[in-house]
Amino acid sequence: MHRGHDHHIHDHGAGGYSHSHSEAHSHSHSYGHNHGHTPCPAAQWQTPHLPHGPEPEEHSHPEADLDLVEKAFVEGFATASDPTSFLRLARIPFDAVTVEGTRVSLLRVETGETTDVGTVMPHLGGGSFRYDPLPAAMTSRRRTLRFVYFDGSGTLPLTLAQVRALAQT
Repeated sequence: MHRGHDHHIHDHGAGGYSHSHSEAHSHSHSYGHNHGHTPCPAAQWQTPHLPHGPEPEEHSHPEADLDLVEKAFVEGFATASDPTSFLRLARIPFDAVTVEGTRVSLLRVETGETTDVGTVMPHLGGGSFRYDPLPAAMTSRRRTLRFVYFDGSGTLPLTLAQVRALAQT
């Protein structure tokens, strides 16, 4: 199909003339740019059924769109008139227990902004590198979010995903 129309050229042997038809012709042996292909057989992508055994344990899947949730948290937290209430609303635990059983207490929430303005590429052999500043269209900005807890002996920076895995006390 070219700009909304089909075309097909026929060569009628030794007479040497050819002409164009506006109607579409179907030739199953032909795979030119105007001809569709016959459908391929479906591929089997499922895991074959296995003998019945014990039921699989439920696995916890990461929260959908956690990066967007984190972005919204950073934006909202920065403008919150009451950061403590904002943390309560977001269900961020102040006192919690890690999966290892360590009691932790929230000290601070750290947000930051990172802007990538250059790139490096190692030279062959790895003894040196090439640096290139990025043009404005290729720079990237991202915000970071860390929750800093105290575990009894030092600080423990956690991501939002790790904080979601904490058990509240």
